Amino acid sequence: MKNQLLIAFAVLIPCFVIAQDIAHRRTTKLMGSRFDITVVAKDEVAADHYIDAAIAEITRIEKLISSWNPSSQTSEINKNAGISAVKVVPELIDLIERCITISKITDGAFDISYASIDKVWRYDGSMTQMPSKEAITNSVSKIGYQNIVLDKNAQTVFLKLEGMKIGFGAIGKGYAADKVRTMLKTEGVKSGIINASGDLTTWGKQPDGTDWMVGITNPLNKDNIFSWFPVVNAAVATSGNYEKYVTFNGVKYSHIIDPRTGYPSTGILSVTIFAPSAELCDALATSVFITGVETGLYIINQIKGVECIIIDDENNIHTSKNIELNKTQ
Repeated sequence: MKNQLLIAFAVLIPCFVIAQDIAHRRTTKLMGSRFDITVVAKDEVAADHYIDAAIAEITRIEKLISSWNPSSQTSEINKNAGISAVKVVPELIDLIERCITISKITDGAFDISYASIDKVWRYDGSMTQMPSKEAITNSVSKIGYQNIVLDKNAQTVFLKLEGMKIGFGAIGKGYAADKVRTMLKTEGVKSGIINASGDLTTWGKQPDGTDWMVGITNPLNKDNIFSWFPVVNAAVATSGNYEKYVTFNGVKYSHIIDPRTGYPSTGILSVTIFAPSAELCDALATSVFITGVETGLYIINQIKGVECIIIDDENNIHTSKNIELNKTQ
């Protein structure tokens, strides 16, 4: 999104100038990804204050949910898998509970215990043949959201299987974006965008009063936007296999692996989800990619306020029932 130009105009009383709110943006690296944080504010001092607060909130969330941080509560849960329940803050209990709900809705296509997978697929060019069926089956033997036990009264999480792990790589950036949006709105920031490496959430409008717009590109031609959509107090996320994949016997296997089977997804180039929250967008984008076009559209069409665009591997565009492609901004 392009920052709006500062517009000033003179009033009848000399020496006074009224400045229009403008969009201030800062780019930084958080949670191992690029974040573009945009807030609409009257001046740079106010904008810097709000953006600093946003960065602090994302950093706090990362310390809580990162499985790469050995001192995080998520790491503590993983260390005690099959051994004992771990007491955690209510925020983490609630996040895991929502993840389990999405797992049920998608029949396990989304599963935070995916972190338990043994990596038998490699996308660095070193694979010369498919892994064996046995290796693939064994790779997912410890995955299963049904083995995550929550005790909300005791505020504990227990993983039933030794060696089982949970991770929030497929949902963490979206969750952080949602938390920042809520925090900044509470602080009085009337408009902005949190863009977490393409997982985008907005609130309010642009300084000129128009909606924030997002352009959807063809994954095979990123310079070609085939449709523009307004994003009004909502979020957008895209998953794609057009950059990381392997090909065997003419079949393209993406880096997005079905946690139920251990096999990579096939047949889809990209999935874009529109939803009220970035967290939900993240989870459903991955899920639809795994379930495929027909099942994915069926799931999305059952969820109020959620829409999607799917591009299959033959470059055909499929949309949920309430999407209308608009080729002009």
